[in-house]
Amino acid sequence: MLTLAILGFLYEEPLHGYELKARISALTGHVKPVSDGALYPAIARLEKGGMLVRRTESGTGAAPRQVLTLTEDGRAELLRRLREPSAVDITDRNRYFTVLAFLRHLPSTREQAAVLRRRLEFIEAPAGFFVRDGSRVRAGDVADPFRKGMVEIARATSKAEREWLSRTIGELTS
Repeated sequence: MLTLAILGFLYEEPLHGYELKARISALTGHVKPVSDGALYPAIARLEKGGMLVRRTESGTGAAPRQVLTLTEDGRAELLRRLREPSAVDITDRNRYFTVLAFLRHLPSTREQAAVLRRRLEFIEAPAGFFVRDGSRVRAGDVADPFRKGMVEIARATSKAEREWLSRTIGELTS
């Protein structure tokens, strides 16, 4: 998720580390805050892998800033990750939202629709939060009001997402 977010934001424009961290935090910080201990090693790995380059610019204060720019290899890697998201990138809501945040960068609406179809197939599959004796507990059999709330919220969210996905896939493929 972090690598995809780094590539996605740098695809849009060169950024210095502080601004990149702020954008990633705004996108995913409600789920998992981005620490310097995760961000800067990820940047270093991408730089070592030829996905991005740094250049030094004078800062507003005394210290110079390191500005990060995506290379052609980095641009290609972002598009590859968007075209071929992993199974967990489709099934984990937070990782999927990171894919969704940058999906517009895929130049083909057919490819965009294919990613959305994968998500739609996933959310249309039967699912449940609770299991008893090896079987999924049906929503009507949940007595706990808080667990019922989980089921109700999940159903409403899934319904809204299915409607949006179906409509958007239709628009992309028409």
